[in-house]
This record gives sequence, structure tokens and C-alpha cells, in this order.
Amino acid sequence: MIDFYLNGERRRCSDVAADTSLLELLRVHLGRTGTKEGCASGDCGACTVAIGEPDALGELVYRNANACILPAHQIDGCHLVTVEGLARGDELHPAQAAMVDHHGSQCGFCTPGIVMSLFTLHEEQRRAPAPLTQERLEAALGGNLCRCTGYRPIRDAALSMADYPDVRPAWADEPHLGSNVAWLRRPEGGEPTTAGHYVAPQDIAALRDLKRRRPMARLVAGGTDLWLETTQQLKPLDDIIDVRQVAELTTIDETPDGWWIGAAVTLADMTPLLAEHYPAFEHLMHRFASSQIRNRGTLGGNIANASPIGDTPPVLLALDARLRLDGPDGARELPLSDFFLDYRKTALGENEFIAAIFLPRPTPAQNLKVWKLSKRREDDISAVLAAFAWRLEDGVMRDVRLGFGGMAAIPRRATETEAALEGRAPEPAVFAAARAVLGEELTPMSDVRGSAEYRRTAAGNMLERLRLMIEADMHAAEATPNHDSDNNNPATKVTLDAYAH
Repeated sequence: MIDFYLNGERRRCSDVAADTSLLELLRVHLGRTGTKEGCASGDCGACTVAIGEPDALGELVYRNANACILPAHQIDGCHLVTVEGLARGDELHPAQAAMVDHHGSQCGFCTPGIVMSLFTLHEEQRRAPAPLTQERLEAALGGNLCRCTGYRPIRDAALSMADYPDVRPAWADEPHLGSNVAWLRRPEGGEPTTAGHYVAPQDIAALRDLKRRRPMARLVAGGTDLWLETTQQLKPLDDIIDVRQVAELTTIDETPDGWWIGAAVTLADMTPLLAEHYPAFEHLMHRFASSQIRNRGTLGGNIANASPIGDTPPVLLALDARLRLDGPDGARELPLSDFFLDYRKTALGENEFIAAIFLPRPTPAQNLKVWKLSKRREDDISAVLAAFAWRLEDGVMRDVRLGFGGMAAIPRRATETEAALEGRAPEPAVFAAARAVLGEELTPMSDVRGSAEYRRTAAGNMLERLRLMIEADMHAAEATPNHDSDNNNPATKVTLDAYAH
């Protein structure tokens, strides 16, 4: 049973197969065809909807998501808003009215998804008014592709929403909607099950037991990678364990040495932590897929799928992250560098799962640079991603750690290149020698995003860019010798380095 609210009305759907997507539930089961299917892979945003979930105060917070790759059962206990639910009679919502007046639609196929992303942006402005900068617009609309209109009128519509009367849907007048949705999420104990062997355990003990009894079941958190098996490869997913409600996997626990980030914590929810302590990592999040994906995808999932071009593993490798693995036989820890064994092969034992990821606290002298190379700025897959961590001590580099994605069958550290830099001054000859080592150490792949030689050259160029930036920072420090150490720490100050193409 899926028990949820749809545009303010309670709906209960039974006999829904485990691998039903939210898009299929809307269009086939409920007849709500305003939400469109475009790519069926979470790339184009035509199927964007808004999902409202209660915050700590019981207020509904709306985030956009791709319905095509969202498991339908995950809408249980939520308020789902689709494009049909925005207008109040004949009065259009500001997102709709602005799109009409600024000619933001031609064929109209992508328009419902764009309107829903603008709706969540408008809701965000209602909660916390702030200047609508270009960066915020990119974050809000980066996951919505338009094939014929062009983006300037869509951008103009987004910027003008505040000029329209604040027409709210009729369901927004319901004072108890938030509490009603929260009531649906009450813990009932036991093992919540649904049709088609879709199970959502509430705690880690239940998850361990399920893994023991159902070893062939597939784990799902955000579904942003797993669900492509059914939408793109037409494989059945008929035995699912959903970990999004496992309490121990959805928290961030702080320790004196760092933070244990639950494997089911979404990329969006971990971003404030990164913004405070690792701004270069946080800036990467702006180029990690789209807001629709970041709102559902999880850190644990990005690691567990073991993609050689996953965006977070290279950074975590450079930061010396660790994993806590769990299962029916208990928990264990291991360095992330020992987790990836071969292409799509990991150190996970039979019936084990990732429970949490440890992110070390940055040291005062630690530096971090993260650069992603891709064909598109937003919502694209990396050709090469490089993360560089180090500190300078008496003019030489110490604790050098280099993480790369797209340069091998797995995300990996370049340990031989690290050794070529460790204890050496950041001089041109040193980096030239390190670049030669890097070219021999890593064996990149060739695919549609770039040839092996292109990737090798690009990675070497990133290493040279690192040298130039270190050189510039050293010259700047010499010019201002009385600078504040905290404000000059690249691990704690905000830079735009992660935005480089």
C-alpha cells in the first residue's frame, strides 16, 4: 500500500509492483498525464515533480525530483505535487504565469517539468527570501533541458516570478496538511511491506535481518542509478529493500575527528556540512548531476555503485575517508581506498551494505582543490575528475593525496604520483616529473566522453594547474604576511575552483 497526498488529496494505491516508477504510477495508475516522460533516465527533467516532506517543525518542504527514476513506493508518507495541482481555478501559479507571459514554451513537452522546478524555487523563496542569483538559477534549472524554446525566456520567467500575485494552490489553504502528511509517516513497528516484495525497514537491525533472509534482494536509496536497470535495460526489479527509512543510515554524527555520514543521507542534505568545512567539495555539488538527482541520490549509493566516473569517490579518497560496512555478521571499518577492487567490484562481503562514510575534519593547514571536466557545465557525467589534498610545510608539500575519477577501471588514488610530490617544493621541474609519473601510473578508458589520450592529457594539465595555483597562493601570502591563517586556509575559504571546466 502506498499512502500519500496528491495535490492536497489523500490517495492510497495498492497492488503496485516493486519496480513501478513514480512516473508510471502517475500516468498509468492515476491518469495524471501532465507529467511527461522524456529520457527515462533522469537527464532531461520533463518528468519533474515536487515532493513535500515534513521538517522538524512539521512544515512541508518541497524539493524537485525526477519521477521517471523514483521508486513509486518512496512517495509513501509524502505530499506529491504535480503540474495539475498548481493553479487555483483559472488563476495561474506565478511559475505558470511567468512562463506564459515570457514565451517560455514552444512545443511544451518539457514545460511541466520546468514549471515544477520553478515552483520549488518559488517555495524556497517563500521560506527564505534571498537574491535570485545566476548560481541559484543554475541550481534550480540545471536538470531541466529544453529542446526548442531556448533558455533566455525561461530564465526571464524565473527572474520575474516575484512580480506576480502570490497565487497559491487551493491545497495550500489546508492548515493541517503538514500534520496529516506527518501522521502518515508515523512508525507502526514491524516490517512494512508492500506488493511485489518491496520492503522498507525502519532500523538497522531490521535491515540486517532482511539481508540475511533475502540475500538476492536489491538495496535502493535514491534509485538514481539502480532504477536505470528497469527504465533503460527493461530488467525486472521484483525484490527491493528500501533503506531510506533506516534511522541509523539517515543521520550525520559529529565526532572530534570528523563526521560519520549515514549512507542514505542525500547529497542535498550533506551539502551544508561541506559548505562549512570543505567549500571546494561543496562547489563540486553544483556540478554533480542536477538538483533533482541531488535531492534523491545518496552518498552511500554514489560509492556503492562503484562507477569509475562517480564524482564523490575521488574527493573522498583525497580526504582519506573511511567506510563502515554492516550486515548480519556485524560491522567493520575499512579505508575507502581498499573498497574498490575492480570495475564495478568492491570489498563488500556477502549480505553486507555500506552503513556510513567517515569524513575527516580538515586540519588548519590542509588544502583541497577539486576540478571536474565534462562536456556540459550542469547535469553531465565527468570525463575526468581530480581532487588534490595537501599542506605546505616550510615550503614543501606534505600529506599529498590525489584522487582521480575516469582514469582507471575504478576511482583511485595516484599513489606513485603522490610519492613524486611528497616532501618536494612545488617547483616546475618537480611537477613535470610528477606529470610523467601520472601518465604511466593511470590507464584511462576511452568512451564517448573522451579518448584515453585525451583523459591522460587532461589529468596532466590539471596537475600543472595545481602547481600554478600553489605558486599564486605562495606569492599572495608573501605579499600579505600578516594575513589571518583561518581566512587564508583553502580548506575553509570559499573559492570557485570547482567550477572550472
